[in-house]
Amino acid sequence: MDYTTQTISYKVRKALRYTRLYGLRRTWTKVRGQYHMKKVYDPVPAQASPPPEGGHVGIIGCGNFSYSNIAYYLKRNYGDVLRACMDTDLSRAASLAERYGVRYFTDDAEKLMADPDIDLVYIASNHASHAEYAIDALLAGKAVHIEKPHCVREDQLLRLCQAMSETGGKVTLGYNRPGSKLGILIKKHLDAEQGAAMLNWFIAGHQLDPEHWYFQEEEGGRILGNLCHWTDFLYQMVKSEDRFPITITPTRSSQSDCDIAVTYLFGDGTIAALTFSAKGHTFEGVRERFAAHKGNVLIALDDFRDLVVEIVDEKRKYSRWFRDHGHERRICDSYQMTGADGRGEPTSYVWETGMISLKTKEALEKNAPLTVLSFADTFPQPE
Repeated sequence: MDYTTQTISYKVRKALRYTRLYGLRRTWTKVRGQYHMKKVYDPVPAQASPPPEGGHVGIIGCGNFSYSNIAYYLKRNYGDVLRACMDTDLSRAASLAERYGVRYFTDDAEKLMADPDIDLVYIASNHASHAEYAIDALLAGKAVHIEKPHCVREDQLLRLCQAMSETGGKVTLGYNRPGSKLGILIKKHLDAEQGAAMLNWFIAGHQLDPEHWYFQEEEGGRILGNLCHWTDFLYQMVKSEDRFPITITPTRSSQSDCDIAVTYLFGDGTIAALTFSAKGHTFEGVRERFAAHKGNVLIALDDFRDLVVEIVDEKRKYSRWFRDHGHERRICDSYQMTGADGRGEPTSYVWETGMISLKTKEALEKNAPLTVLSFADTFPQPE
């Protein structure tokens, strides 16, 4: 839904509701992000040549997420660290640069890749380009944060993991929910119990126009564009030694990527279910409810704001003042990669979580169960 075209009454109610959910500063940034997406310069602002000195971070893809999250949290936590931003829509690059004091903007990704002063690149462009830009950045000697999804095809995933192995470059992925404060608590309580778990996600997502770019064949659809967040969460909630093999069983009607249900049977007997509904518009954005049962612990989470943990006769309630999906922590963790002790993700994680989302999409398209094996059992080994 284009919120900028709604009535004044709707806009006011939306802003007030979001202020309660996210706070005044975040809401104001989200509002500005909506108008950023429509900003057009004619001509684009003039730039200094050569660009001003300073900054060491580049952003590829200057859409709403980069404007409202990546640039916002980097500026808030680290100051003026942004050196360059790139988008194929030069007005969007110029708008982000103007708002956050970026040294220069461009519509040519090669300019960022060739800049020796940039050692970290955040990639938040169209989905089909994520892996391609990430591979180029790794080959250019830069650390890379890849927003979801990190690939839309299996060949992309293979080449990305090969580039990680060959260059030794650092990569992080933009799966933020497991690293949120409530996500960390859930993982802690589940790991403390023995045996298999029952995990359940219900997600009410945005209804998208059939012409939305998510549905373009090359972009991977909504499974890779949306559902990968929750497949990754399920993957991370099961201990590494217990995950594989994973059997994926789809349930769908005429559509293969929304109004669907998918179950996952993990190697230790854990059963997880995802239900993704996209029927109309939700006033408070994406709504999600998670439930889990393992050993003596029973867990209920609503919208990453309210968590209830029951352990036999003990009941604990955790509430965040505002919704916290973990975006800030994920973006800041990625920034720390450039430090002396900074670390990226293991290649095995990048491969396995990518394969789970790719195979989920394939299972739904074929309307048939599929099995996913571990990195050790499937990643091609050099001869």
